[in-house]
Amino acid sequence: MNAIPAADGFDRVPVVDVRALVDTSSSLAARRAVAARIGEACRESGFFYVVGHGVDAGLQRRLEELSRRFFALPLEEKMAIRMALGGRAWRGYFPVGGELTSGRPDRKEGLYLGTELGPEHPLVRAGTPLHGPNLFPRDPAGLREAILEYMSALTRLGHSLMSGIALSLGLDSDYFAARYTGDPLVLFRIFNYPPGPELAEDGQPVWGVGEHTDYGVLTILKQDDAGGLQVKSRAGGKVRWVEAPPVPDSFVCNIGDMLDRMTRGVYRSTPHRVQNRAGRDRLSLPLFFDPGWTAEVHPIEAAALGSAASDDQSERWDGQSVHTFRGTYGDYLLGKVSKVFPELRAEVLS
Repeated sequence: MNAIPAADGFDRVPVVDVRALVDTSSSLAARRAVAARIGEACRESGFFYVVGHGVDAGLQRRLEELSRRFFALPLEEKMAIRMALGGRAWRGYFPVGGELTSGRPDRKEGLYLGTELGPEHPLVRAGTPLHGPNLFPRDPAGLREAILEYMSALTRLGHSLMSGIALSLGLDSDYFAARYTGDPLVLFRIFNYPPGPELAEDGQPVWGVGEHTDYGVLTILKQDDAGGLQVKSRAGGKVRWVEAPPVPDSFVCNIGDMLDRMTRGVYRSTPHRVQNRAGRDRLSLPLFFDPGWTAEVHPIEAAALGSAASDDQSERWDGQSVHTFRGTYGDYLLGKVSKVFPELRAEVLS
């Protein structure tokens, strides 16, 4: 499982078999053994593949096939569920170039989705941003059902993985569920990265998505076999970009800014980026398993973390510190995503 340490960081993303975490009949000793491997990965790279996750392979194939059929539709049909129609729920389709990272357009199109909430839900009634109904396409048939079933399956996996992360820190397995993720904010994306030149007219690289960190506690990513995901390895004052190639029947997991904050920098939210060099479309399906909207995130007092705090502000892609933030997770998230779609910011924040 171990990532191989290199003089300037890690040189591959480790693979962890998590079946002991998802199987409720597993012994505590078996669960702790898996948790220790996850903890090691969180310290070394902030990224790890999970296998033995129990998510139905047929469901994954069905969602991938239906997603490809959606992206193959004419643009005007996809724009029938454009994000501008999703309002404060911030759901729907965006075209290639419609999302920004560090102010530059990404070469990807996608569907923004999340937990399906009706108008009677208290957070929806209160007009809370990023909560509400999804905008599902009419075609292809069955995509709505596949999305909801898949989100449910990965949400269960998220709870299992967070119990392992808690155990890796010497905490009770329900530590995060009791404080942050009992009712998690679950956001789901389906991205299509079309092929194209690697350099723009100004000579700058064209990224499917540029360097960034994720915002919450845990991302669970299904990627197809095209490759292109790169993870930043940083140690000893040097930077290396490590490929995270497809691994059969796996998900790629990475920790986000809030887990970085909770662990005082011991578990790092590692920057990553995507460049599609496959010469064909690349499909990517990240699910973000995050604290509830109103949760205030605080550092964890755990013996496994020691006493020293580590702040990588000077190394971060955006020059910001996750450790100086004060407020709810909703505050943090809204401040981040409103920069991704500036044209929706005024409507959502009004």
